[in-house]
Amino acid sequence: MGGKMLDGIEAEFPEHTPRTTDAPKALAGIRVVDFSHFIAGPFATMILADMGAEVIKVEAPVRGDDLRRYPPVDARLSYGAPFLWTNRNKRSVAIDLKSPEGVEVARDLIRTADVVVENFSTGVMERFGLGYESCRQIAPSIIYCSVSAYGREGPFSDRLGFDPIAQVESGFVSMNGYADREGVRALSPVMDISTAMMASNAVLGALVARERSGTGQAIEVSLFDTAVLMTGYASMQQLFTGTDPQRHGNTSPDTCPSGVFQATDSTFYINCGNDKIFQRLMSQVIDRPDLASSDLYATGPNRIRRREELFAILGEAFAQHPWSYWQSRMRAAGVPCGKVRTVGEAIRSPEARERGIVTRIPHDEVGWVPNVSLPIRYSQTPVVDPAVAPAVGQHTGQVLRDLLGYDETRLARLAEAGAFGADAPPPAVKE
Repeated sequence: MGGKMLDGIEAEFPEHTPRTTDAPKALAGIRVVDFSHFIAGPFATMILADMGAEVIKVEAPVRGDDLRRYPPVDARLSYGAPFLWTNRNKRSVAIDLKSPEGVEVARDLIRTADVVVENFSTGVMERFGLGYESCRQIAPSIIYCSVSAYGREGPFSDRLGFDPIAQVESGFVSMNGYADREGVRALSPVMDISTAMMASNAVLGALVARERSGTGQAIEVSLFDTAVLMTGYASMQQLFTGTDPQRHGNTSPDTCPSGVFQATDSTFYINCGNDKIFQRLMSQVIDRPDLASSDLYATGPNRIRRREELFAILGEAFAQHPWSYWQSRMRAAGVPCGKVRTVGEAIRSPEARERGIVTRIPHDEVGWVPNVSLPIRYSQTPVVDPAVAPAVGQHTGQVLRDLLGYDETRLARLAEAGAFGADAPPPAVKE
């Protein structure tokens, strides 16, 4: 794609507001050596990086993380939007783990680390000589987090894991969509993201435990396990009733009226989670106090049984006025509601602007790139200012010099041995 796609960023989004310079960082002094790729691992390490950990992303020379090529890719960048979204605040070191000398560099990095994160296929890190037991020998208090598809042991440990496969196999897809057709996957990589959240949580817990005991440990987080959790309380409902959840489209099997309605100018969603909300909706929003007090609609089960007639009454009322009219009335009445937005509308919405979710940050090649912030707000240890995702190996020389004390002679020897990829020159010592 061409280089025009980021035009307009400066006019549309505010510059990131820097944190207070003297504020401490939640994970200051914690070093993470990150061997992960794609989304589940890198998003976990980005959360840690945003909290102030030093994250060193180890990538294959030249090619790097496969997510770099996911579109859209601006011609002036070394990666696309998805990679930008999940790899800020990291430094990239490019070493060839198929080279014994490259593995030695990796071991030297691990020796200085608090945390290792990897999401290779089962057995790959062991083949490199970088499994947990090997790493524990060189860094006894290391916290070693493996993100796997179906676990690192057992008959399914060899299976590859991808987000949509986890969605279908967990039952998640069976719950979403409409009853008259196949279930629908979520286009967002919800299982990768939730697995990343679990992995970062697990690392934080292990860091607290190590602070108390002095002992590191191995952590494992599985995409499939997380996907089953992401079916929500449906799994517990199935265990109670023996029946599987059905697809209800935009309505709810548990509350009524909850669903999508049309104003004269747009579509919106309301969620009547209890009887009092329903009564406020009827009496204060659509001026039908008679229905609010009617025994026919007094309880959730009653309303669910009469869903069609209730939706017809509401649909007829809502069709009389624009969304702005209904929104103000529902907000005043305390009825949860929201306009059905596109992604573009959501990130430009008053709520998103008020929260500062999307800002712009400087980039040497293109001027500015957009940044989508984490939803974490610390009062004492604000998340770090976002630095753009690195190019492949952008910091190899800097990290090996500053962290490991390698000099130019050693870098040249490693380059000659293929540690930085076939025919790669020694990384620049000063960058």
